[in-house]
Amino acid sequence: MRTPTLFFALALAASAASAQGQQPATPPATPQPSSPAQRPAPCTAAEFRQFDFWIGAWTVAGPDGKEQGKSEITRVAGGCAVNEHWMGAGGPPGVSLNYYDRRDNKWHQDWVGGGGGVLHLSGGFDGKAMVLSGERDTPQGRMTDRITWTPLPDGRVSQQWDQTGDGGKTWKTVFLGYYSRR
Repeated sequence: MRTPTLFFALALAASAASAQGQQPATPPATPQPSSPAQRPAPCTAAEFRQFDFWIGAWTVAGPDGKEQGKSEITRVAGGCAVNEHWMGAGGPPGVSLNYYDRRDNKWHQDWVGGGGGVLHLSGGFDGKAMVLSGERDTPQGRMTDRITWTPLPDGRVSQQWDQTGDGGKTWKTVFLGYYSRR
């Protein structure tokens, strides 16, 4: 009957080692949630909500009040991205995918217009507005695009698209629209 004595001695030694502050060689396993519903959503941090002010169904008007188009902005990909579907009044449609990337701590927008235009922008929320910019080659040379979305006190959102072709010395506004909820 040596086996019970050996087992008891080993259990006593392990208990004594624990009492002396020594840690076991392998830590106990942390229980994992058993279903996806119990796991925390991956995009719930505050940074992922910074563009939420833009989500909705909108009519977009210029500074003169004339309708420029309609836009539907929704949260997609399990809350990890914001998707825009634009339909210009008399112009081509477009779509953008907007997302926060933890790797560089920036927001990104990839825009594709029905007329063939493509923009790749990045930037962030400065506490008052979302400002994204990017460079692209055009027939006129290298162009920098900067788009600013600002939530307004009356519930609208302004979107101003500025461009420079001289490294930022001068800027030209190429689009200014006011998003009003439909």
